[in-house]
Amino acid sequence: QVQLVESGGGLVQTGGSLRLSCAASGRTLSNSNMIWYRRAPGKEREFVATITPSGMTYYAHSVKGRFTISRDKATRTVYLQMNSLKPEDTAIYYCTHAPTWGQGTQVTVSA
Repeated sequence: QVQLVESGGGLVQTGGSLRLSCAASGRTLSNSNMIWYRRAPGKEREFVATITPSGMTYYAHSVKGRFTISRDKATRTVYLQMNSLKPEDTAIYYCTHAPTWGQGTQVTVSA
């Protein structure tokens, strides 16, 4: 059983930065991607970024060039560095390692 715990969310002004963390514990599968999603108020959940077991990264068009996904294998933690934040980035951010989801962390970007 895998457990995922996100942290690092908060309130930031437009143009600011935050770094989200997703700490994994329990039995993790080395051949599965780690993925960040987000759900904004009144909107569907959307893909943000993923990192593959080999370290390849992929991003949603809306965050490419501003967000960076990375991982620390030793601590089994995945990070999402978010720069140049915009109000439209306001959402609950979730990490997932199929089929497990974390509880989410709120990111609020003020105008």
